[in-house]
Amino acid sequence: MNAAISLENLTVSYRRHPALHHVNGAFERGSLTAVVGPNGAGKSTLLKSMLGLVRCNDGRVLTHVDARRIAYLPQQAEIDRSFPISVLDCVLLGYWQAKGNWGGIDAAMCARARQALAAVGLDGFSGRPVASLSVGQFQRVLFARILLQDAEVILLDEPFNAIDARTTGDLLRIISAWHAERRTVIAVLHDHDQVRRAFPQTLLLARHVVAWGQTAEVMCEENLQRARAMAEAVDEQAGVCEVSEADVLALSQSHDHVHAHLHAHEPTHEHAHAGKGGLQ
Repeated sequence: MNAAISLENLTVSYRRHPALHHVNGAFERGSLTAVVGPNGAGKSTLLKSMLGLVRCNDGRVLTHVDARRIAYLPQQAEIDRSFPISVLDCVLLGYWQAKGNWGGIDAAMCARARQALAAVGLDGFSGRPVASLSVGQFQRVLFARILLQDAEVILLDEPFNAIDARTTGDLLRIISAWHAERRTVIAVLHDHDQVRRAFPQTLLLARHVVAWGQTAEVMCEENLQRARAMAEAVDEQAGVCEVSEADVLALSQSHDHVHAHLHAHEPTHEHAHAGKGGLQ
């Protein structure tokens, strides 16, 4: 198996409302994958499940890399920028996984942080407070922080939301460089044209997997319509594992797309979390 992260029958619900249902598949090492789907399809929940931030009702996530080498960029709406911290100090937080609470920061580390800021187009911004930055500038800061993490797996939740085209283009080039370095990048996105241009793999979600594979095959109109129909057919009052007839029909139609990503055997040295979740 050449997977970075595998999903086995992953099921997650909030207040007994299903967010993800019986999701199976794997993100291959070095892959660049967009996660797309209608609103409420479970895209952000999927990323949080892989990090152990939400409880799994059933199934599990297997991480085949060191959990300390997974970087996560949440949606900006989830980040409090009111804390008085400088741009440089925010970027230096990228060393936290390696250094912990008591690890020291030396001159060489500060120099690398400034180099990361220059790489994202923010040379000279190190002393500014993060609260003074625009949305696009702050997103560049967060990408600079990931550069310091030297992560093997990078999870991005709506990284281009509410930022300008120039910033989006610059950040896409960084993502492309990560892909060239054989890092595994998984990004929740909404712009289908952007996905078709820049992401070779796509996972189309509607709480269930609709299709998963080569972007050109996944992002066809038939699959997109099926995803919309599945999202509209969801019964919010259903139990955790109750599936409507419309869902069953859609799942049977999409089986061929999913089958190639199923993994029936379990590796022996993976980090796994099931039930209560949590990277181990």
